[in-house]
Amino acid sequence: MRSRQRMFAAVMRLLLKCLRLGRRRRFKLLRQAGQLWHYGHLCLRSLLYNSFTNSDVVLDSLFEPVYWLVDHVTRWFGVVFVALVIGLTSSIVAIVYICLLPLILQTYTPAWICWHLAYGHWNLIMIVFHYYKAITTSPGHPPQAKNDLTGVSICRKCIAPKPARTHHCSICNRCVLKMDHHCPWLNNCVGHYNHRYFFSFCLFMTMGCIYCSISGWDMFRDAYAAIERMKLLEKERLQVAANQTYYQTPPPTFSFRQRAFHKSVVYLWVLCSSVALALGALTLWHAALITRGETSIERHINKKERQRLQKKGKVFRNPYSYGSWDNWKMFLGVDVPRHWLTRVLLPSPHLPHGTGLSWELPPCMTEQRAPLLAI
Repeated sequence: MRSRQRMFAAVMRLLLKCLRLGRRRRFKLLRQAGQLWHYGHLCLRSLLYNSFTNSDVVLDSLFEPVYWLVDHVTRWFGVVFVALVIGLTSSIVAIVYICLLPLILQTYTPAWICWHLAYGHWNLIMIVFHYYKAITTSPGHPPQAKNDLTGVSICRKCIAPKPARTHHCSICNRCVLKMDHHCPWLNNCVGHYNHRYFFSFCLFMTMGCIYCSISGWDMFRDAYAAIERMKLLEKERLQVAANQTYYQTPPPTFSFRQRAFHKSVVYLWVLCSSVALALGALTLWHAALITRGETSIERHINKKERQRLQKKGKVFRNPYSYGSWDNWKMFLGVDVPRHWLTRVLLPSPHLPHGTGLSWELPPCMTEQRAPLLAI
């Protein structure tokens, strides 16, 4: 009896010992798994850590696939957009020459005829010249070798020197000097060497559309009324024809040429008015940026910098702004008074001030630059 009790006690002690060992081993495995999890989480955070991370960076990261899609679509459809601009502009010019110009020559006084011919052709020449130059002129790219460039950083995408005011275009896949934006309607970047061409094209295209809208307002009202009258007469003609035989159907009230004329006038006025509103707003926006000595990209950068310094009780000063008037003179390349005629009001292929690699004061400006920060 005692031997059985001793054997049972020994078995129970052995079983309890095994249970303790299993529990300790299980706790040890759980502890090791927890340590591995914390270590992996720490490694991941150390790899992804960025002191500049904020909500904007997170949103940019989330929208990166959308940006990639837009970049590739814009790259491939740039030629289509350029063809669309050329086609729509050519259609307006054709309507003016075929439909409106003969009417102007028959009804207007000689003084008004001279005004329309002079202003219309001058505006057309300025539009064609600046659009052609904006498309074909390279915006400017920094050299691949650093050489003697001072104060440059390195682009993280193309691993090349990146001077001040230079930014990387994801569509062209190159850094662009004084980059403003990539314009799909030009199929080209807007940068240091073609920024003036782009703005001048927007300005003169807006002026031309406003000119066509104002000059063709009376013709538009008459044409619209004629089209409504055509619809009414066509409806009455069909009602009459329904009660007659095929050979008794009356002829059309308006000829094909009359229909085409009225519809062309309506098309011209609607298209020019729409473009004047949309492109006019864009032109005013860029005019405000030029007045402040900024590009579209620099506006966002300067806004954040202004907010950051404001929290420290400081005021941000744009280092590339020379005052409103001098900003315009520098942008347009006006060195002497006669340049307002030869370089602004007439087609001019002159180069902008500077090389886009450094930003010294041009010879025509001797004023002291404002400091970057003011307390």
